[in-house]
Amino acid sequence: MSPQRLYPPCQPLCVKPCVIGIGSPPWNTSSVPLQRTRHGFWCRARPAHASSPASGCSNTNSTPTDRPERYKARWVVRGFNQRPGIDFSETFSPVVKPATIRTVLTLIATHTWPAHQLDVSNAFLHGNLSEQVYCQQPTGFVDPQRPNDVCLLSRSLYGLRQAPRVWFEHFTKHVISLGFVQSRADTSLFILHNSSDIAYLLLYMDDMILSASSPALLQRIVTQLQHAFAVKDMGPLRYFLGTEVHRDRHDFFLNKAKYAAELLDRASMSNCKIATTPADTKSKPFSDDGKLIADASDYRSLAGSSSVPHPHTPDIAYAVRQVCLHMHAPRDTHMTMLKRILRYVKGTLHLGIQLCPVTTPSITAYSDADWAGCPDTRRSTSGFCVFLGDSLILWSSKRQTTVSRSSAEAEYRAIANANLLGELKINLPKATVAFCDNVSAVYMSHNPVHHRRTKHIELDIHFVREKVAIGQLRIHHVPSSRQLADVFTKGLPTSLFLDFWDNLTVATPTSRLRGGVER
Repeated sequence: MSPQRLYPPCQPLCVKPCVIGIGSPPWNTSSVPLQRTRHGFWCRARPAHASSPASGCSNTNSTPTDRPERYKARWVVRGFNQRPGIDFSETFSPVVKPATIRTVLTLIATHTWPAHQLDVSNAFLHGNLSEQVYCQQPTGFVDPQRPNDVCLLSRSLYGLRQAPRVWFEHFTKHVISLGFVQSRADTSLFILHNSSDIAYLLLYMDDMILSASSPALLQRIVTQLQHAFAVKDMGPLRYFLGTEVHRDRHDFFLNKAKYAAELLDRASMSNCKIATTPADTKSKPFSDDGKLIADASDYRSLAGSSSVPHPHTPDIAYAVRQVCLHMHAPRDTHMTMLKRILRYVKGTLHLGIQLCPVTTPSITAYSDADWAGCPDTRRSTSGFCVFLGDSLILWSSKRQTTVSRSSAEAEYRAIANANLLGELKINLPKATVAFCDNVSAVYMSHNPVHHRRTKHIELDIHFVREKVAIGQLRIHHVPSSRQLADVFTKGLPTSLFLDFWDNLTVATPTSRLRGGVER
C-alpha cells in the first residue's frame, strides 16, 4: 500500500518538512513546541550512557473530521530499542471498557445529565519516570556546541514503552485528590459522589468523557483538571474513539459509519454487492479447508480492522470472531467469510446502537452455546448479551476454553459468563434475569441432585447456584425462536436475523426501538 494511501496529503512523511519548514506553513510553526520540551523533561548527559533508545521526530495531525483540526509535532523516541528490566518494567495501562461506556451513557440518558468530551494535550509528557532512560538529541534540535551529548529523561515521552502507564498513574493520583473514587469493576472509570453531586469520568489514554449531575459541577471539574493538565473542553459528546455519538432529548445513538466507509475503501469494496447477513448458515469450516492464501498480511489486516467496529456493532460479533480464529493460516474459504462481512457492512453503514433511558433499573441477560460447534477442537461457542433496561450494554461471542461434555454444560458455562456484569456495581431493585433455551441448564441451576453427574463443571455450577440461592439471579427458559444470543453463536437465516435486529437495539439514528423480548 502506498504512503499516500495511509497519510493525508497535508501530513509530512519525514521530519524535515516540519523542522525546516518545507511544505505547508502550519507545519513550520507546529515544530516550535519541540524546542520547549527540554525544560523539566531532560538534561544533558555524556555519551557514555548512549546505549538506550535513539529518538526521532514524529508529526501527526488530529482529524476527527475530514479536515485537519490542528497541526502537531512531537518528539517520539524509538521505544523498540528499550531493554526489559533495564529501561522499563511494567507497561500495561488500562483503558475504559466499551461496556462501561455504554452503561454510563445509558445512565446519563436516564438522568438527562450533560456529557462533554475532554482532550488532554501531550498527555504522556505528564508522567514521571522511575527508570533512567537516555536517548539521542532530537533531529533538527541538536546542540551545535555539544552535538555528541545525549539526553537523560526525567519525564516520559511518546514512544516509551512505559509512557501510557506512568501517565495513567499520574492522572489517577490527581483525580483521586479531587474527590473521585476509582471503580473496582473498571479502573478507568472514576466516580465522584458528594451528597447530591454525582459525576462520572471515563478515561481512554488522553480522551475523556465527563458527565455531572449539574452543568455547574461539570464546569468546576473541568476547571480543576485544567489547573493540572492542558485539558481542552471539546463541548457536548459527539465523536469519541472513532465512534459518532448522536444525542436527542432522550437517547444516545452510536455508530462507526465513517470508519466503516474507510475500511471498505481500503479493501476496494466500496461498490461491492450487499449481503443481508454477516455469516451464512453453513457449518463452520475446518482450519485446513481450501487453499492457503499466498500473502496473509492483507487478510490479517482486514480481519483486525473489521474487529474495530465490533465494540458497537453486535450484529457482526460472531462473524468477526470466526474469521479472527484463522489469522495464523488463512485460506480462501476464510477470505470468502471475511468479504461477506464487508459486504454486510456496506449495506448497514447507517446502523448503530441506540441507548435509551431506564425507567426502572433492571438487568436481563440471554445466554446460548453452540455445543461442540468448532470442527477442529470440538469446543463450544458461547455467546451472551446483557440489557440494562432496554439498552444493550454488553455482549460476547467466543470459543469456550475447555471442551464441554454436553449441550447443557455448554449452556451452563455461558450463563456463568453472563453474570460478569455484576462487576458494574449497579443497585438493582430486583434480581437479574437470565434467559436460556436449554432446559437441562435451567434445571441444574435449581436442582442440587444433578451435581453428582456434573462434577467437571462444579465451579461454574456453584457460582450460578449461589447467585440463584441468594436471589440475585433468576434463570428462565426461553424458546429458541426468541433466543437473542443465537446471533453470537451461529449463522442465522435472514428472516430470523433481521427479526433479532430490533431486540438488539440495532437501529438508524431516527428509530426508537425497544430491546428485549416479550415475556
